[in-house]
Order: sequence, then C-alpha cells, then structure tokens
Amino acid sequence: MIEGMTNDAFDDTALQRKHIAAAAARLIAQDGADYAGAKRKAARQILGDSQGGANLLPDNAQIEAEVRRYNALFLADSQPAHLFRLRGVALRVMEALAQFHPHLSGAVFNGTAGAHAEIQLQLFADSAKEVQIFLLDKNVAIDISTTPHFKGARFEPVETVSFLWHGEGVHAALYELDDLRGALRQKIDGRAVRTDTAGLRALLAEA
Repeated sequence: MIEGMTNDAFDDTALQRKHIAAAAARLIAQDGADYAGAKRKAARQILGDSQGGANLLPDNAQIEAEVRRYNALFLADSQPAHLFRLRGVALRVMEALAQFHPHLSGAVFNGTAGAHAEIQLQLFADSAKEVQIFLLDKNVAIDISTTPHFKGARFEPVETVSFLWHGEGVHAALYELDDLRGALRQKIDGRAVRTDTAGLRALLAEA
C-alpha cells in the first residue's frame, strides 16, 4: 500500500459506526431511549434504507462511551446532581428490599443516567411472589412485565416488577437465589455490571 493511503472501506465503516453511536447516545440522553431501540433508530437516521450489515452497528460499550461524552459536553451542569439523587433513591429502596439481595445495574449504576433514566434493580429470592407480596404489603402499586435474563437469550426472561419510589421509577428484575452467584461473577469487558448496597454507598461517598 502506498504510504499515506488507508483502507477506505475500513475507515468508512468505523466512521459510520461512530456516527451511529453518537446519534444513539443523543436519543438515550435526550429522550431516555433504550440502547437497542436507540441503536436501530440511529442506524436508520445515518444509513437510511440501505442499513448494511451488522458490522456497521456499534456495540453497547461504544454507545455508553458516547453517552458519557454527551453528558460531559452538554449536561455537565445538571447530570451529576440528578445522578446523585437517583443513586440516593436507589439506596433507600435497596435498603428496604435488603432481604432480597438487591443489586443495582443500568445507567444509575454506571453513571450515565440522564433526565429520563429509571432505577434498574435485580432481586434474588426463592420466588417472585415473595417480592410481589412484600411490595403489596407496603401498599406499593406494581406493574408486572418481563426482562431478558442477564445470562443471555438461551435463558427464559425473568418477571419484573415496576413501581414508584420517592417519585422515581424502579424496575426490579426477579431472579432465583441460584442466579446470585452468577451475577456476582459476571463482568463485561472486565467491568462490573452491577453493585450491591455496600458498593452503592461507596459510589455515593465518592461523589
């Protein structure tokens, strides 16, 4: 290859992937879109009808990096305080649900939470009914849905309860106790994807 020349196809792919990641990050930060939905919509915006192969789509780590960049550039005066509040509410709800080994995940854990972010919890119990009954006994109105299992698509989705706590939305995915060991071991790209109550207290102390 002549010095100074580059592989245009590779460069174009990398550049398009970066543009899609940046567009997806804006949708997440501004509108509260989920990563999968934001990625698809951003791909349509950037690529139009000819969306090309899956290799053009950024992974979640690249999108998360762009969300952090967006927050730092455009939301530096408001996002840290909002994140601190959400983490404070998460701590209170985790303390209330201590018997179910609560772990915090998602944007409130990783620090990218924006104005539309909600608290994502993972609870571990002998039965999902235990958690539902506990909340109902506390006069907490709940909605029930499902969430993909953190172990991947080969596992059945888990029941999820959604409710308001101190004015913030909480989604608690309900896992079996046997899943707790796997949850503690799981990392993505060498980084933890959840934290327990003690870990959340440490994050709040750092802030």
